[in-house]
Amino acid sequence: MTMSKTRSEGSLPVVSLPLPVAVTAPAVARQAVRATLAGFGLDGPAVDDVLLATSELVTNAFEHGERPDRLEIEYSDGRLTLRVFDSGSERPKLKEPSPMAARSRGLQLVHALSDDWGYEPCSGGKYVWAVFSLDRADASA
Repeated sequence: MTMSKTRSEGSLPVVSLPLPVAVTAPAVARQAVRATLAGFGLDGPAVDDVLLATSELVTNAFEHGERPDRLEIEYSDGRLTLRVFDSGSERPKLKEPSPMAARSRGLQLVHALSDDWGYEPCSGGKYVWAVFSLDRADASA
């Protein structure tokens, strides 16, 4: 997997990672996000929340989005934004899973771990995004 970077005004580069259309996509995404955040100078316990949310968003794209496409990571002014693009048009739904259900908690986790999340339609499908507050000085506290 190769990552591409584009510069946004007033922020670190936006990192874009193509996602494989395979069950390995969440692990590939987690590894890339971990490396990118370390490169941004972010580490510590708060990063674990970002990595778990990454797994859940990519898994949802793989299982419900028709075809995962790419992941974008953007960091600016203490806010980290993850965007997971897929070719599906179906709106993500925050479900209340049965206590006995083994699945259907992904977006509940993203909702609990992030400051905000949502989705946007885009050319070729949609992207689901999540925002986290991560200050570089506080990241390892």
